[in-house]
Amino acid sequence: MAVKKRGLKKNFVLDTNVILHDYRCIENFQENDIFLPIVVLEELDRFKRGSEQINYNAREFVRELDALTSNDLFLKGASLGQGLGTLYVVTGDRYQEKIALSFPERTADHRILSCAMSVSEKYPSMRTILVTKDINLRMKARSLGIAVEDYITDKVVDVDVFARAQETYEDIDGGIIDRMYNAPDGVDAVELGIKNILKPNDCFILKSERNSILARYSSASGRVRRVEKGNNYGIQPRNAEQSFAFEMLNDADIKLVGVTGKAGTGKTLLALASALKQADTYKQILLARPIVSLANKDIGFLPGDEKQKIAPYMQPLFDNLNVIKAQFQQNSPDVRKIDELQKCGRLVVEALAFIRGRSLSETYCIIDEAQNLTPHEVKTIITRAGEGTKMVFTGDLQQIDSPYLDSQSNGLAYMIDKMRSQELFAHVNLVKGERSRLAELASNLL
Repeated sequence: MAVKKRGLKKNFVLDTNVILHDYRCIENFQENDIFLPIVVLEELDRFKRGSEQINYNAREFVRELDALTSNDLFLKGASLGQGLGTLYVVTGDRYQEKIALSFPERTADHRILSCAMSVSEKYPSMRTILVTKDINLRMKARSLGIAVEDYITDKVVDVDVFARAQETYEDIDGGIIDRMYNAPDGVDAVELGIKNILKPNDCFILKSERNSILARYSSASGRVRRVEKGNNYGIQPRNAEQSFAFEMLNDADIKLVGVTGKAGTGKTLLALASALKQADTYKQILLARPIVSLANKDIGFLPGDEKQKIAPYMQPLFDNLNVIKAQFQQNSPDVRKIDELQKCGRLVVEALAFIRGRSLSETYCIIDEAQNLTPHEVKTIITRAGEGTKMVFTGDLQQIDSPYLDSQSNGLAYMIDKMRSQELFAHVNLVKGERSRLAELASNLL
């Protein structure tokens, strides 16, 4: 929770998952004081080894804490800077009787609840709030009368954009639409009367009483032009949104694209087909996705070497590749080209963790299942982009596997919300499922 307005000073007790989500979180509480239960430092110690983003966040936070470290941090707190509050590490607080009666087992979560109650008792004139991204812990806190909030600094407020199709503007002059069909550079957006509500690279449908057209807006030129339905490596768009997606994915001037939509809408397939069409433009096509372990098991439990361990997680990407291959004869030049790209390392499928620290130049980079990334992880990935690189993030905001992310706080939604007014960025939301009638029915009803 980041306090938006200054008012009565408060005390905030932080859960471990807030730090693992944003290691710079202590900078976002303005003049309010922050309390870290000692058990949080114990938990961070367990996370400091590893190559995942949460391991990096744990290490970075401990480094920042070390810079503040003195006896005062544990005795009377350490100032976080001008205009900010004081940071305290709470040690030696007793396990509250009320907590023990409800939760006899002294787990880390219950010790954090006890700490929040102790801070509240020590400062009765100030409001004490527990901040956690754990929904279950928030419910436990409320059951005990402890004030609790989610960490909302990087939460997206307007999520309606991820539920609807691109806009349709009706009652457009049919003559203007006729001109757009014949003018490659389109028409001035002022003629349509909608320029003030358009953002860079917006795609939409224009309708008159007698005709309609798929269109996109370019803020650089201030013009609206026609979007044509094109073929990308054997894949044809099946609806307006897929046509818009191809338009953005094929535009070399747009360096960052977000493609959202429910299961079966074709997000990954469209991105991969576009990448293959432009294979000669880029030195490499990189497909990556985060590894989300199932049944609380890490990939270390799987047999085999590194590639064999991650193969089951990467299979959906290979499935999309096979769909594209199936559009051609088995020994056709297009299929041979895909095989050659794989053999020479110009078409690579790998786990997302392996791109940390790399610089990706002249690469068409597709990040699948991006809804499972935190805002900081998305930032880390985008900052890997070198000259000539295009990055595409795909994901379904209704299929988030992380227990500490939701439709408002995940990295994909955050990126789209922050980037939507930039000329280098475009977002397309796919609504209609095209996998099969059965898949569409299940997605809508189950």
